[in-house]
Amino acid sequence: MNITRRNLLAGASATALAAPFGTAFAQKAEFTVKYGNNLPVTHPMNIRAAEMAAKIKEESKGRIDFQVYPNNQLGNDTDMLSQVRSGALDYFTLSPLILGTLVPAAQISGVGFAFKDYTQVWAAMDGDLGAHVRKQIAGSSTLFAFEKIWDNGYRQMTSSTRAITKPEDLKGMKIRIPPSPFWVSMFKAFEASPATINFAEVYSSLQTKVVDAQENPLAIIATAKLNEVQKFCSMTNHMWDGFWFLGNKKSFERLPADLQAIVTRNVNAAGLNQRADVKTLNDNLQADLKGKGMVFNNAEAEPFRAKLRSAGFYADWHKKFGDEAWAVLEKYTGKLV
Repeated sequence: MNITRRNLLAGASATALAAPFGTAFAQKAEFTVKYGNNLPVTHPMNIRAAEMAAKIKEESKGRIDFQVYPNNQLGNDTDMLSQVRSGALDYFTLSPLILGTLVPAAQISGVGFAFKDYTQVWAAMDGDLGAHVRKQIAGSSTLFAFEKIWDNGYRQMTSSTRAITKPEDLKGMKIRIPPSPFWVSMFKAFEASPATINFAEVYSSLQTKVVDAQENPLAIIATAKLNEVQKFCSMTNHMWDGFWFLGNKKSFERLPADLQAIVTRNVNAAGLNQRADVKTLNDNLQADLKGKGMVFNNAEAEPFRAKLRSAGFYADWHKKFGDEAWAVLEKYTGKLV
């Protein structure tokens, strides 16, 4: 399946589905499982999830009905995290940084201005850093994470008031961030005024000027039409963000071993395909958003890193994560402190 800017943006106005999507088999499935996420139906995550659900149904010969609920149909991130922990929801994709409210170690992949490029990101997340985080998730919750983390992309900063070219531009800025202490600490280090707001309310919060700014990868800025309520987009690449594909342990263990293998194989394969889709989109969406009136600028990373160092951000999080985890991170990023 080829994901292009044209079909992403052409479908961005599609009405959110009122029911899960997938394919149908004549016989009743032995296992019906639900997967929820917070992204629009046109985002690569949901395009690949629909493809994945169809393959799982086909390969299991209809034994598994893998239902996909996009666009916050089952509630916001906080709601769905609670549901997947209790077993009311079987699968859920969530940013490591928001998962950090439950499993603090998960946040380590989002350290500000840490990864220089995707080569470092995938080496870390498919290697020892990802393994470390998955172990922490499985050991401290009712959840587990599949091996291949899905991509959200490098995050950029947008604003309705001014371009962000240096750390000082963030001073006093009312910026929406996801509900995570990690983001709070980073933007406070930049002397901004961060406000934690669930993604479902981001557009309205920007529209009504509850906040003036937000930060997300370009694919989300485009699919959520944030360009309609934001003028400036500053290419800061300040954090890499992904989506752990989480499952409820008991729910997954109810599947026979052969069906577990089918689900695992297809979830991981879809994740790899989605990574390629998101990178292509984030590399090419700038032209589309410019055409819709957004004003872009590039920001140099080093002044922002220097500000985080001087504010004690890296030192504080090194202490919180511990020497062992921090050493695994710096194995891929180089020295941060």
